[in-house]
Amino acid sequence: MREEGSPALRHGYRGTVTVHDTPAAASAPVAESRPVVRSHHGDDVEDRYEWLRAKEDVAVLAHLEAENAYTQQRTAHLDGLRAKLFDEIKGRTLETDLSVPTRRGDWWYYGRTIQGKQYGIQCRSPLSSPDDWTPPELSPEADVPGEQILLDGNVEADGHEFFSLGSFEISNDGTLMLYGVDVAGDERYTVRVRNVVTGEQLPDEIPGTFAGATFSPDGRFIVYTTVDDAWRPDTVWLHELGTPVDSDEKLFHEPDERYWVGAGFTRSDRFLMIEVGSSITSEEWLVDAAALRTEPRVVWPRSEGVEYESSHAVIDGEDVLFVLHNDGALDFELVRVAASDPRGERAVVIPHRPGHRLLGVSTFRDWGVVGYRRGGLPRLGLLDYTTGDVNELEFDEPLYAVGSGGNPEWAPPLLRIGYGSFTTPGTVYDYDLATGDLLLRKRQPVLGGYDPEAYAQARVWATAQDGTQIPLSLVWKRSFGDAGETPRPLHLYGYGSYEHSIEPGFSVPRLSELDRGVIFAVAHVRGGGEMGRQWYEDGKLLHKRNTFTDFVDCARHLVDHGYTTPSQMVAEGGSAGGLLMGAVANLAPELFAGVLADVPFVDALTTILDPSLPLTVIEWDEWGDPLHDADVYAYMKSYSPYENVRTDAPYPRILAVTSLNDTRVLYVEPAKWVARLREVGADALLKCEMVAGHGGVSGRYNAWRERAFELAWMLDVLGVADA
Repeated sequence: MREEGSPALRHGYRGTVTVHDTPAAASAPVAESRPVVRSHHGDDVEDRYEWLRAKEDVAVLAHLEAENAYTQQRTAHLDGLRAKLFDEIKGRTLETDLSVPTRRGDWWYYGRTIQGKQYGIQCRSPLSSPDDWTPPELSPEADVPGEQILLDGNVEADGHEFFSLGSFEISNDGTLMLYGVDVAGDERYTVRVRNVVTGEQLPDEIPGTFAGATFSPDGRFIVYTTVDDAWRPDTVWLHELGTPVDSDEKLFHEPDERYWVGAGFTRSDRFLMIEVGSSITSEEWLVDAAALRTEPRVVWPRSEGVEYESSHAVIDGEDVLFVLHNDGALDFELVRVAASDPRGERAVVIPHRPGHRLLGVSTFRDWGVVGYRRGGLPRLGLLDYTTGDVNELEFDEPLYAVGSGGNPEWAPPLLRIGYGSFTTPGTVYDYDLATGDLLLRKRQPVLGGYDPEAYAQARVWATAQDGTQIPLSLVWKRSFGDAGETPRPLHLYGYGSYEHSIEPGFSVPRLSELDRGVIFAVAHVRGGGEMGRQWYEDGKLLHKRNTFTDFVDCARHLVDHGYTTPSQMVAEGGSAGGLLMGAVANLAPELFAGVLADVPFVDALTTILDPSLPLTVIEWDEWGDPLHDADVYAYMKSYSPYENVRTDAPYPRILAVTSLNDTRVLYVEPAKWVARLREVGADALLKCEMVAGHGGVSGRYNAWRERAFELAWMLDVLGVADA
């Protein structure tokens, strides 16, 4: 899925280019025009830059290298600021640190980071006793008694420009480790196995897997997933340790190109759950974990438009499934069914309530956890199996992000929770089920004297063209005055796809903006999930334009109410959010001084027309099917950025960032887009990472440098580069 970011629909213009206070630069690279004609539904479109899709072509690579050189030259005056921003991020980060240990089996598992090292180190230390549920307070600098290093990412990454871990798991008996590694950025992982007691590397090696490989509960097997040529996870496999990979057994295959598959074991270790889904329909299959070669049995047969997910529990000695579904319940309801007969009687546990979007249920031996959204914020509640009551955990900040995680045990007395806000650094709590106490385990250290009281956060509401109220989340530094008191530089972020919510979480790099007087804001536009399922429905398919107009209306609200001015506002979005960026540049280029588009989905129509490209068929449920539906084709063509580069309006400065090995939004989209923008005089820059994927560069220091590059560009656009 194309997520976490918004490719911008930025369009160029004819006429006078805005003069910026930057050093003189050589002429921008000019992509050769090699016209090809695309014909659909009686519409012929000439595409002069489609040849840039040939990734192995030396001319394409030379063009990308020329773009990188030009971008470096155009931004060379920011070298000092980039270095300063990097130092600020680094200086606020406790480089030698460790995570809060998580109990699993006889061990506490945690991660370490070491000053000067790019990648984390996975470790464990033994429990002090079977009744030990209080995570040890480990010192980042001190030796830990009995500590065992399981995987050092720095060692594994040695000799590679890119390194990513897509699978990591320890067998239930604590003796074996599997790990999946990608060294190109294309999200194809090679799974290997190591005996963590002896250090022996086992001969088992499985190339070309998707992320998320897992051991069977008895440690005899590995369950993993592979993808088809369109990068769709389509097949679940069973590998028996010690046997050749070519003898692995196919557990499940999904032939329908609209659906992806995944697999994992229930927390109880009772079942292997095979999940099949599109963006609007889902289906689950159960396999007895003690008999993995048996035929899977379906929970509920798929029904177009019905989504569900289930979690296993044992109540009064009976295997049951808690099923969260939207069958006749737009914002979902929670029911309980017998695992032996899931299509039988449904006992309603949490009924459907409009505007109360149920997100997920996680079951343990004696209780459950329910995640949901209400009032534009995430919530967590403890589910009592006996009464069906949900006890909501309460937090006192007006904006926050919260979720449960790091809870592998079946019968823990504590629930691990992650919490944070725009002003509160990432925090780990354990909720004590017996006492109701929220136990603080760790708050992300922020060095340099960070004071959360020096910053303020708030939610305001903008009115959309159709009267809908759109939430905006803001954070700023108090010493520059209250937000809205006087116009200030403002950084506006947006996404608005896949029902993905942008939460008001903490960011160390963002402090460098706030400390220079910049207000940071998130426009929670339709197409996301912030306000419930209808919010998503109203920003997809033939309602997609709402996403774009909402963002524009949010920007206008911020200008009209004195928060900022157009010459002081930069917009940012990545991936599907980059589509948002490009569209709003078409709709209201006069509202922004600059647009940052990370891995932007800006050639949307070309991509969604081609079913051979990664993810296209799966994504017809999100965008529509322009290949077979003329109305969808016309609608997408009306907003797709590359299709709509304007010649009649000046545009803000544009920076598009992409990666050569991105399999979700191909590098060719921003490359073509920038070439087209240049035709009409736009001040557009392209930066392409030559060894990276959708998430950008790997390694924390590399990531900090990359963000420092982007921040320096934005601050320069905002006129506070020297602040």
